[in-house]
Amino acid sequence: MEEEKETTEEEPQSSTLIENATRTAERLEEANQKQEELLNRQEELMARQQLGGKADAGQEPEKPAEETPEDYAKKVMSNSL
Repeated sequence: MEEEKETTEEEPQSSTLIENATRTAERLEEANQKQEELLNRQEELMARQQLGGKADAGQEPEKPAEETPEDYAKKVMSNSL
């Protein structure tokens, strides 16, 4: 009798675990699908950007303005270094 009770108690727990695992797997599949769609959109945008000439390749970064001796002296005197 006790063995029968044990098996009946385990069945709901195992079915609950299986249901939870199934739901989790479904959520992961949905998330993977959304991630794949977003990645495809990002790839398409990057390709359009490169074809449109708006890519960063080949552009030199802006050089910072050179500091004059007067500007340096002002910074030193105001302790902002």
